[in-house]
Amino acid sequence: MDAEHADQVLAIYQAGIDEGEATFETAAPTWDEFDAAKLAGHRLVALDGGTVLGWAAVGAVSGRCVYGGVVEHSLYVHPDARGRGVGLALLRALLVSTEAAGIWTVQAGIFPENAASLALHRKAGFRTIGVRERIGRHHGRWRDVVLLERRSPLI
Repeated sequence: MDAEHADQVLAIYQAGIDEGEATFETAAPTWDEFDAAKLAGHRLVALDGGTVLGWAAVGAVSGRCVYGGVVEHSLYVHPDARGRGVGLALLRALLVSTEAAGIWTVQAGIFPENAASLALHRKAGFRTIGVRERIGRHHGRWRDVVLLERRSPLI
């Protein structure tokens, strides 16, 4: 993923935001904000020709060195590309990328209502750590978030 994919990546992100079950965010960031928040080397796009079908990226969970091997990821698939294995392919490729860089934990926070994302993550080896109840307000209502992680078996 690089700047040439920016418009499509952010449009897919906004589509996920608009559906209301993917994130607390209410608007996609600018490309510069997105670029600054995501770690270089762990940003992927799934392409069909020049069309972005989905994307995955990670951000650090903390600036403290002890958490240098722990990241939180984001993964979004264009609504028209869902159900075709794009999400699982992206997630598996992201795990290969992070493990190669010595990252030992990839975590995700998912709304409990997002059954498809929860199933995808479990299929990729993530386990539920717990539920963060009423962790934040989203469109005027309190939302729970399921915290999942995948620990590398190699590191």
